[in-house]
Amino acid sequence: MTTLPDGRRIPPLTADEPAMLAGWLDLHRDTLAVKCAGLDDEQTLRACVKPSALSLFGLVQHLAEVERNWIQRVFAGRDVPLLYGMPPGGFAVDGSRTFAEVLAVWEREVAVSREICAGRDLDETGRLGPEQRVVTGGEAVVSLRWILVHLIEEYARHNGHADLIRERIDGVTGT
Repeated sequence: MTTLPDGRRIPPLTADEPAMLAGWLDLHRDTLAVKCAGLDDEQTLRACVKPSALSLFGLVQHLAEVERNWIQRVFAGRDVPLLYGMPPGGFAVDGSRTFAEVLAVWEREVAVSREICAGRDLDETGRLGPEQRVVTGGEAVVSLRWILVHLIEEYARHNGHADLIRERIDGVTGT
């Protein structure tokens, strides 16, 4: 596997669809981890720009919630509780945890997602609850392919936020 100088895995340039989707999702997961590396609790709580309270702490919580919701609850049909509750879907900071604890929760959710998706057919489906149907126009059945593309989109969008937040914290920029 080829990596970038910062350790992020480069998605395969030629591969079947499952490997390609997994590669892009892993690149975006790695990007979030790089954006958070080396920061303390106080730094990760800093908001990007007023009046928004969006922080790296909240983004990591949100993406842990996203992983759990779409892979465990929707795709695998597991009856697991939300981590931080919806709304706001994890963005509100859980002051009872440190950032290291929040990162560990996110890493655990990513590991569970990988385990559930390993070897699964992209055409397998999960069922959406009423709260998720808002992003599908009311449809109740969704394929693993759609879920993985949605996760890539979620990470890509929020990694853009993470870029700006990290630059505001300490000036670090980059892809």
